[in-house]
Amino acid sequence: MKLPLSIGMSVNPRTQPIFDGAVTADAIDLFPSAVHPSELFWRQLRFADFDVSEMSLSSLMIAVTKGDDRWVGLPIFTTRYFFHTRILVRTDAGIDKPADLKGKRVGVPEYQQTGALWTRGVLQHEFGVRPSDMEFWMERPPSHSHRTAVGFEPPPGVTIHQILPEQNIGTMMASGALDATLLYLSHDNLVDRSRIDLLNHPQVKRLFPDSVAEGTRYYRKTGLYPINHGMVIKREIAEKHPWVVLNLYKAFQQANQMADAQRREHIEYHLAAGLIAPESGIALAKPVLHHGIAANRAVLETAAHYSHEQGLTSRRVELEELFAASTMMQ
Repeated sequence: MKLPLSIGMSVNPRTQPIFDGAVTADAIDLFPSAVHPSELFWRQLRFADFDVSEMSLSSLMIAVTKGDDRWVGLPIFTTRYFFHTRILVRTDAGIDKPADLKGKRVGVPEYQQTGALWTRGVLQHEFGVRPSDMEFWMERPPSHSHRTAVGFEPPPGVTIHQILPEQNIGTMMASGALDATLLYLSHDNLVDRSRIDLLNHPQVKRLFPDSVAEGTRYYRKTGLYPINHGMVIKREIAEKHPWVVLNLYKAFQQANQMADAQRREHIEYHLAAGLIAPESGIALAKPVLHHGIAANRAVLETAAHYSHEQGLTSRRVELEELFAASTMMQ
């Protein structure tokens, strides 16, 4: 008899094979739910809705250092972005380069979220802009905040205001009440309130006009492709059924390989049609998203360093505290 497990996660090419049953986990019956990450992490941290779920790397680190041991991390990394390239600014706020963010009113859905953690880290270490240089306005209220679920408090020296329930980052950016926003989440879910299309708003622009060029520059300099979300399993399940950890890991590895195969098919099509240059096809064909600790240690340790440096965690968390022992050599 297979072990039934509920699983909550977002849908993307690397998780789709789990959703549609193209990939199965040995001796496990997975019952997946597609949930937006903002809502998923709130539900999981507050109510433990799922046996297995996608999880904010930042929230997991904070929870562990505060003694919350309900979860065992799995080194399955579902989303990555060069988050700092997504900063939006008002066109009339006098912000043309990262240094201009100093002294500005900056929106953030959740101060502790991983995307904000990475963006602040890059701003500080690449451009000399510290968190204390900005004035933050947070959209999520305590009732729907990840920070409330893990007991996070604002670090000393950092100003964080609560956006009123009748407002949100979108309306405040449109009205000029905010000068910039580190992240902008307007997808329909139970947590985020913004709905305005800021990317096409006449008074809003990207801080980095060519986000691809800036992401490429950052990656070539640092070798870091920031991890946003991983996966977790309830500790009680992992301890009762230790074999489930690597069975899940193997299933997600297979799903990742399927996504890579589909990506290579698209590249070959575009090469055959003459839509991309051969040298570009060679570069694009290389796998860039890997699961496991070995391939991601530098990125994970950088995130742990930023978390402690920014006062989100009282100490630097070790990877052995986050992830199942059986996965540490993967």
